[in-house]
Amino acid sequence: MNNCLKCRALVISLLILNLFRVSVASVVSTGDFNKDFFVMWAPDHVNTSSNGRERSLKLDQVSGSGFASNQMFLFGQMDMQIKLVPGNSAGTVLAYYLASDQLNRDEIDFEFLGNVSGQPYIVQTNIYVDGFDNREERIYLWFDPTEDFHTYSILWNLHQIVFMIDSIPIRLYRNHAEKGVAYPRWQPMSIKTSLWNGDSWATRGGLDKIDWSKSPFIASFKNYTIDACVWKGNPRFCRADSSANWWNKRSFSTLTRVQKRWFKWVRNYHMVYDYCQDNQRFQNNLPKECFLPKY
Repeated sequence: MNNCLKCRALVISLLILNLFRVSVASVVSTGDFNKDFFVMWAPDHVNTSSNGRERSLKLDQVSGSGFASNQMFLFGQMDMQIKLVPGNSAGTVLAYYLASDQLNRDEIDFEFLGNVSGQPYIVQTNIYVDGFDNREERIYLWFDPTEDFHTYSILWNLHQIVFMIDSIPIRLYRNHAEKGVAYPRWQPMSIKTSLWNGDSWATRGGLDKIDWSKSPFIASFKNYTIDACVWKGNPRFCRADSSANWWNKRSFSTLTRVQKRWFKWVRNYHMVYDYCQDNQRFQNNLPKECFLPKY
């Protein structure tokens, strides 16, 4: 009897320990760029407000700039409010993305491609899995992203990756690993942003170059949130379906009915390029996921 009680006590203790380890893996960010991020490129081109709540990146002929999260994560949701480079931003690229920094890297990318004044901004999304990409999609934004801040979000879980703008889903990438489609699910990733010279390709395929007389080019950030599983070296805790890891729950395995309507609206009226429709590029051998359900 005593042995039985001891066994039960041990099991309960282990359960509590595991729940605790899962719960501490999830983080809600501080909102202070100085505490949650470090400057990874050109500190003299990165400006942070005195309270740490706002930050800007600068690009000029000397350098671009960038910052990255202190922690690495495996699944979660990351939101960042961004105000893009105003005016003639042709040739500039602002990237907001997750990256694993491995040779066979995983990445989940937002890339904002600068434009000639008066033209709509293009947002390119891309996904690298095990070092391979070729999964670009592009949309025109339905608002001017240089006039005010808008929220750009990445939901990454065991079921799907959802790119969102002001809570509107603009792109989905489902976990079809069981059908032979690569999906980022093992490598932890950090959050990164960078502003750089991409005029060899970014605007009209590189036809529109950066007008340096308009520099410096400035992009601004504020009101970010990180609710994700902090990497502690064991993927089991980040893959668990727990109250802390809310993003892995079945209710986040697909879009809601309202989200599906918004998603279709974006694709019907704002899609510029979809790799799954580029038969010429793939020589009529489109990637397998192009024929599988998105949700």
